[in-house]
Amino acid sequence: MTVDAGHTTLRNRAAYASVGVSTLLIVVKFVAWLATGSVAMLSSLVDSLLDVVAAGVNLFAIRRASEPADREHRFGHGKAEPLAALGQAAFLTGGALLVTFEAINRIVTPAPISRATLGIAVMVLSIVIDGVLVLYQRYVVSKTGSLAIGADELHFRSDMLVNVAVLAALVLDRFFETPILDPLFGGAIGLWIIYGSTHLLRLSLTQLMDHEMPDKDRARIRAIAEAAPEVTAVHDLRTRAAGPTAFIQLHLEMDGAMDLLHAHAIADAVEAQLRGAYPNAEIIIHQDPAGLEEPHQVFPPRAKAG
Repeated sequence: MTVDAGHTTLRNRAAYASVGVSTLLIVVKFVAWLATGSVAMLSSLVDSLLDVVAAGVNLFAIRRASEPADREHRFGHGKAEPLAALGQAAFLTGGALLVTFEAINRIVTPAPISRATLGIAVMVLSIVIDGVLVLYQRYVVSKTGSLAIGADELHFRSDMLVNVAVLAALVLDRFFETPILDPLFGGAIGLWIIYGSTHLLRLSLTQLMDHEMPDKDRARIRAIAEAAPEVTAVHDLRTRAAGPTAFIQLHLEMDGAMDLLHAHAIADAVEAQLRGAYPNAEIIIHQDPAGLEEPHQVFPPRAKAG
């Protein structure tokens, strides 16, 4: 099975755009931080530095995940994407802790912000650039379902909130000249980044631990298989995802007197229907005679959240 070439192109373009935007923002924020000495600006600069590292990891992961299966990786390389998301969570947490410690230090020994107007202009520019990138990343995710780009989109969406908070800190300091506000905002941003990284952690672990696809997808898969002519039941449905690739396994029950060639044709038709619904899926279908007594895995219903 090959990954859709158009989807691969979109994911690569989004990854390159992320690297380019992060690099640009590092330059302007570094200049602004040197000029202002703001902890809030430092937090935004650290976030952009992490963006570059994460975007580089994403780019490698996306290119790796798009490679076809080989002798050593018979299920493909799709898990490179959730590994990249896991790396992003680690980078975010580490950088946020550094910012939080610096904020605590500045709360103990407050210092005024210099040239706040420059910092304000940089933050407005950063918000606009991040906004354009997020819109493009959302478009790519809607077309490809890429976990790596989805994690990056969440990352840059958080960046926009970070930049808004930094902008608020600089504006308040500019008009009220209260040095304590800057480290308070910076520390709050650091805690927000840590909170956001836990979401990336959950997303990546879902795929790395071979979590089942969402219930609505499993119900759709079952409905497609059961709608096929001469299929009497479906059992042992198993699903998982690895980057851009979904893996679907199921057993079809059919008349035991049916000849093998006919049963194979029905299974092929079901596979074609499933592939139409899930183009990047690896599908395995086993044919069983209806009514055959054999042990099946039975699990209790999934507990509802909340």
